Amino acid sequence: MKHKLTQGFTVIELIVVVAFLGAAAALLLIQRSDLNASQRDNQRKTAINAMYYNLEEVYYAKNGFYPSKIDDTVLTAMDPKLFTDPDDTKINDTGSEYHYDGTDCQGDHCKSYKLSADMEKEATYVKKSRNN
Repeated sequence: MKHKLTQGFTVIELIVVVAFLGAAAALLLIQRSDLNASQRDNQRKTAINAMYYNLEEVYYAKNGFYPSKIDDTVLTAMDPKLFTDPDDTKINDTGSEYHYDGTDCQGDHCKSYKLSADMEKEATYVKKSRNN
């Protein structure tokens, strides 16, 4: 009696392939999430650096002091979109990832400041005034 050979996959082979594909998909999602978080952190650094250089090279150079608060009406030489964090919250609004603290102020005239951004993958990114 002749046995006919059938070609196909066993249940174990299918389980192994599905498990492998599931693990690869999970790894891909984790990597993508890390990449997106790093990209948002880079956006935050870019925005903070733009604010910092605008405060130092434009605002302080022109006025001789720092403002007590910043926004697109105070720092007009930069893109207004940079005042909004990746979660769409403006710098002076509650819950913003961007923080500006003018220090040693008399009214709207401050002698120094601290500018920072809350990061996802790194420690808080901080820039301080040159003229402390």
